[in-house]
Amino acid sequence: MLGVKLLSLGFLLFQDQGAEQNFSFTPMGLWHTMGWEAKAVVIVLFIMLAWSIAVMIDRYLAYQAARKQSRLFAPAVAGALKEGKIDEAIAIAEQNKRSHLAKVVTAGLQEFQAHQSSAEISGDEIEASKRALERASAIVHAELKRGVSVLATVGATAPFVGLFGTVLGIIHAFVGISATHMTGLGAVAGGIAEALVTTAIGLLVAIPSVWVYNYFSGKLEAFDVEMDNSSSELVDYFLKRSGRKR
Repeated sequence: MLGVKLLSLGFLLFQDQGAEQNFSFTPMGLWHTMGWEAKAVVIVLFIMLAWSIAVMIDRYLAYQAARKQSRLFAPAVAGALKEGKIDEAIAIAEQNKRSHLAKVVTAGLQEFQAHQSSAEISGDEIEASKRALERASAIVHAELKRGVSVLATVGATAPFVGLFGTVLGIIHAFVGISATHMTGLGAVAGGIAEALVTTAIGLLVAIPSVWVYNYFSGKLEAFDVEMDNSSSELVDYFLKRSGRKR
């Protein structure tokens, strides 16, 4: 009986070693052992990763350009408005088209300039300029936010997509075990490793997306505050100008 048991144990160990030798834990080895369902999930995750990276690069460049041009635009347009040169202020704004402040200020100045020919600027005309500033702020906010929601979507869904791949991988592993009638740790190690790969990739895709989304959200809030402050200061300027005309 003891000899039979030892022979059985040796046979099982030999099976485990053979399974582990046939299975490679390298990325290519895992890829080749995956079922087509798990491969499809991995491809979807890499598409999501590429999409999120494209959005990150695009928004980062846009925000950097907006910040850089706004730093040059703000003092220049303030000096022109201080001297009452609205045309010059509009020209400066048009030279800094990537600045979020320039886009808002241009809309308000053009609306205000349309009423300059009248001898007196009424409160309704001031309100029209104010509404133009609000519309421009909303449009610029939407432009700055374009694509950022993709990062939130990727960050929220990538782990679940990876988990879906893990479930499919585990099913694939047990189907393989059932077909080969193999037992032991070596029979399930490969399948479990294959299944967990999709979860790991899902987390790899999701974590940076969530981090960058939160970073961009902070940037957007700062841009909104700057546009609100600029709009408020411009409305004050319009009120002072209309007071002088009276």
